[in-house]
Amino acid sequence: MDVTALIRDGADQLRKALRRGADDGPLVLELDLTRGVIDAPPQNPVAMLRARQTPTMAAIREGLRAGAEDPDVAGLIVDLGPGHIAPAQADELAGLIGRFGEHKPTVAFAPTFGELGNGIFAYRLAAAAGDIWVQPSGMLSLAGVQARMMLLRGGFEKLGIEPEFAQRWQYKTAADTYAATEISEAYRESTRGIADSVLGSVVDAVATGRGLESVEVRGAVDDAPLGSRAGQDRGLVDAIGYRDEAYAHARRAWGGDDGEIRLRYVHRYAEKHGGGPLAPLLNRARSAVGVVSVHGAIVTGISQPGGLNGQTAGSDTVCAALRAAGRDEKVKAVVLRVDSPGGSYVASDAIRREVQQLREAGKPVVASMGQTAASGGYFVAMPCAEIVANPTTLTGSIGVLAGKLITTGLVDKLGLVREAVDAGRRAGMMAGTQPFTPEEWEVLNGWLDEVYADFTGKAAADRRMELTALEPLARGRVWTGADAARNGLVDHLGGLDLAIDRACELAGVDRDDLVTRPVPMPSPLSQLRGTENSEAVGAAGALSLSPGWEGLLELAGAALGIRHRGVLSLPVDIRLG
Repeated sequence: MDVTALIRDGADQLRKALRRGADDGPLVLELDLTRGVIDAPPQNPVAMLRARQTPTMAAIREGLRAGAEDPDVAGLIVDLGPGHIAPAQADELAGLIGRFGEHKPTVAFAPTFGELGNGIFAYRLAAAAGDIWVQPSGMLSLAGVQARMMLLRGGFEKLGIEPEFAQRWQYKTAADTYAATEISEAYRESTRGIADSVLGSVVDAVATGRGLESVEVRGAVDDAPLGSRAGQDRGLVDAIGYRDEAYAHARRAWGGDDGEIRLRYVHRYAEKHGGGPLAPLLNRARSAVGVVSVHGAIVTGISQPGGLNGQTAGSDTVCAALRAAGRDEKVKAVVLRVDSPGGSYVASDAIRREVQQLREAGKPVVASMGQTAASGGYFVAMPCAEIVANPTTLTGSIGVLAGKLITTGLVDKLGLVREAVDAGRRAGMMAGTQPFTPEEWEVLNGWLDEVYADFTGKAAADRRMELTALEPLARGRVWTGADAARNGLVDHLGGLDLAIDRACELAGVDRDDLVTRPVPMPSPLSQLRGTENSEAVGAAGALSLSPGWEGLLELAGAALGIRHRGVLSLPVDIRLG
């Protein structure tokens, strides 16, 4: 007898019994975005507790899919607050809301879209709803897109730090971030292209959602900030009222005979429809699309859930997950979910190899790009059968950089004494105690040439392009998902939901017959007890409990947004707002 099936059937019966005992009023789902959204699956107990109140993207996806088909669900209210919404996250959520809206009515409420600050991405999300409510005192600060950059050379000079970096090629601008005293033309051109592309995607999406012309939306952007009345006059707002008035409207429109509704958070609703914490256990025996996550800087070794450098995607962890997906007969296709600025060349290459092995074994692999899938993040995605990116995803950055910060001046200013004893001619080559010698500089640049040639050659092969066609798209340049699609670097524009659809299509299976679950299915016990060998399924769930500290310079760098990630990294932290 299948114990898992018995547990699943028992859970279904319990859910039905609870529903029979509940109020018979129509059910209205609430998508509460006031606390933000968790994109990656929680990796530690603290994050799991936080996820009880902050919805995960997976729970939102499963909840809205189930709710769209549930006759008990009357509609959806999207509650927008001050929580930060990243551009690609807004794209993805808007797609899910739009799909739900094809079946049921939707309303978005916000007290304001930015209060003199920029609310353009929150509004882009709201525009996917059927009606938009805003508080009378609220504003529409749809103030365009600004890409902010910082050059650090002047500060380094004051500290006594000397940067020495080389890159391939002109658009791999992290070298400029460290070493230049003014923005290069390539840096400015690339960043301008990103800002224009992101704004264009947002304007077009809002125009489609609101039934306006793009020129009308662009005019509102250029005239922002707008008051709520001015926004209504321009067709950007449907109703002006407070939260209680918006909810009262939903009760009148969707309520039963007594005008009452039952409110339930989307992520809590998902728990009762196969999307909760027990879903991996209950769905173990069912055919599935496996989701393997590459979240954070790509490093060798095992993944870290957080710490000074943020979450990391360890090649050992990701590769073990891909091998587990290959051995699991219930996994019919795999989605590689990438939200990473890149990192280690060696780690990225190891993950790429496992993706190739999985495809050669006959399992389709589709890449789904989050906010960022650049440099090493693109390296691991490019061997997939298809790549799906959001229009505002930052991707590409096919290039390489390397170098070091020489801290001798800082050490002298602090009155410290630092000595080193080398055994080997180049033992101190990458140490921050002395500049590169001419010979070392030649070695470094030769290695960069080799890595760049390998990266571009593999990218051309994976994307089925001639090298001469790919090379102008490389050179370290960052592209938005929309521009990458036009240039053939990605295949489809959309979110994880579309990537799952494409994986099912390539596998020749009906999505309705499958569940979606992480691979491997995380188990806190298996993380703590360890595994017998590197081929065991639990190897992908190994958890490091000692992230460690990297020193005062690393801490200061993290505070400035500068993190050491490796040679295949996004050239700069591009902050869009």
